[in-house]
Amino acid sequence: MTDQPDSSASEGPIKTPRGLALTILAAFLVPITLLLLIAGYFGAQPRMGAGSDAFDEQAVAARLQPVGRVALADAPAGGGAPRSGEQVYQAVCSACHAAGTLGAPKFGDHAAWAPRIAQGFDTLWHSALKGKNAMPPQGGGATSDYEIARAVVHMANAGGAKFAEPPAPAASAVN
Repeated sequence: MTDQPDSSASEGPIKTPRGLALTILAAFLVPITLLLLIAGYFGAQPRMGAGSDAFDEQAVAARLQPVGRVALADAPAGGGAPRSGEQVYQAVCSACHAAGTLGAPKFGDHAAWAPRIAQGFDTLWHSALKGKNAMPPQGGGATSDYEIARAVVHMANAGGAKFAEPPAPAASAVN
């Protein structure tokens, strides 16, 4: 007997070039096929979590809505009479001045209005038109300068002033 190693024991399962090519092909195709089957299985499942309706027609339409809208309001028939100072106060100013919200002087509070009244009507009116501190321009309402002036007179007079009603603006010459 000779001590030569058995050549069949050192060989692997691939014995021919064709077997090698099939093994390489299987090494690529089997994992890819498994991944595709798994992806197909999970991709076909209904999504139950948050955001699953992201591509619904309503969701897409909601995302495509404009940020803001411009609404043009028609002037009241016949030009419409401007609102009184009390009406403007009730509609716009009372939201803050009735309760004194964010440091606004309360309606009728003589002590809070006295230093403001001392500055004069024009200063109060321009503060109301342009806004001051937390108050937005025109109190955040859609009012004319004349209506704001009437509201300022109404609130200041309730706080102790003796301001006269502002004169109505001249009629527009544009027709």
